[in-house]
Amino acid sequence: MSVALPDLMKEFSVPATTAQWLTTAFLLTMAVVIPVSGWLLIRLPLRTVFVLAMGSFTLGTLVAATAPVFGALVAGRVVQAVGTALMMPLLMTTILNVVPAHRRGRMMGIVSIVISVAPAIGPTISGVVLDQLTWRWMFWLVLPIAVIALAAGAVWVRNVTEPAPAPLDVVSVVLSALAFGGLIYGLSSIGESATGHTPVPVWIPLVVGGVTLVVFVRRQLVLRDRALLDLRAFGTPSFSVAVLLVAVSMMALFGTLILLPIYLQSALELSTLATGLMLLPGGLAMGLLAPVVGALFDRVGPRPLVAPGAVIACIALWGMTRFGIDTGRGTVIAAHVLLSIGLALMFTPLLTSALGSLPHALYSHGSAIVGTVQQVAGAAGTALFVTVMTRTTAQSLEDGVEPLTGVADGVHAALLWGGIISAAAVVLAFFVGRPRAIEDPSS
Repeated sequence: MSVALPDLMKEFSVPATTAQWLTTAFLLTMAVVIPVSGWLLIRLPLRTVFVLAMGSFTLGTLVAATAPVFGALVAGRVVQAVGTALMMPLLMTTILNVVPAHRRGRMMGIVSIVISVAPAIGPTISGVVLDQLTWRWMFWLVLPIAVIALAAGAVWVRNVTEPAPAPLDVVSVVLSALAFGGLIYGLSSIGESATGHTPVPVWIPLVVGGVTLVVFVRRQLVLRDRALLDLRAFGTPSFSVAVLLVAVSMMALFGTLILLPIYLQSALELSTLATGLMLLPGGLAMGLLAPVVGALFDRVGPRPLVAPGAVIACIALWGMTRFGIDTGRGTVIAAHVLLSIGLALMFTPLLTSALGSLPHALYSHGSAIVGTVQQVAGAAGTALFVTVMTRTTAQSLEDGVEPLTGVADGVHAALLWGGIISAAAVVLAFFVGRPRAIEDPSS
């Protein structure tokens, strides 16, 4: 969707801070639904959860393809997100149950392709589609694939877990929705405040989200075995450090993914096709490295991979802060490839280290926690980067600079935050430890 934002902004006459809700609403919905996925994976057979997930994604794709107004398009993305939110924990929980500990790195390398490479290659596919067709074809082309996946999964997905009675704490569901929804809405509203369009004061959703998050955490700790999210997983140090580093990395990844297309099209005045093609090498680099990194993880553990990856990503992001209206295309491609290499060295080891350190009883909760953190961090990164870009661009235009220079100034300021975030990741990377293999299901 990031490559399509400029076209959608023109067609629906909405600013960047509103258009970003196509991404933010998707991530926010996932952050609200994923906590419930832990309960669903305990309560229902895997095949049933798969059908629910893929059915929701298919319906959302159809709604988005036929959307007559911007609000309907956002609604379609939300329905899509419900399905995606169920799918990712389902995938991870299945792997933890059927793949031996000594082979999980390789398998998580394949999972990393889904989590990180798909968003990286997506802009290229979008660029090709938008160059020849309208934005609606980004959904029409996906729809038959989703239908085939739904039909195939309904027949072939095996129930590899045993459903068990599990109470659903409705209060926790409401609290999680208010907490994550308030925080992300507040962050996005900061961006909208730069254009003067804020229906409520920015501090209100931020305070509501923050306070509700504290109440939600306290309730989960009290409920323990009946918790919506069993936060005792954070009692494992390797899990906590890996999850924190995943959050930092996702902020940098999604923030950069939404900024680069805006920069390439609005500051360098490139077409959607050229934008997509320029982002392709980075996506391919991440895809080719993911399985290799997974195999290396099984041999050497996380730290020899995560620490260099964090350093490489940091160098790339600080290099991007030098982007301007006269930056060459080769420089942009090189920086994006370097960032992709760094992130590829981080994602697979971090996911495997986090989930592999947990006992069997916490697999579904750990998967839900990792998924929730990923999406909240991605939404926060998107909101932060767009907010900084919008406010800085607006200030530059008020100072009388040219529009192209104003956009470049905004991108520079946003990427500066990316550099700061990546520096924190470098420090955290040296605290990542190798998980101990936990094979006893009763542990």
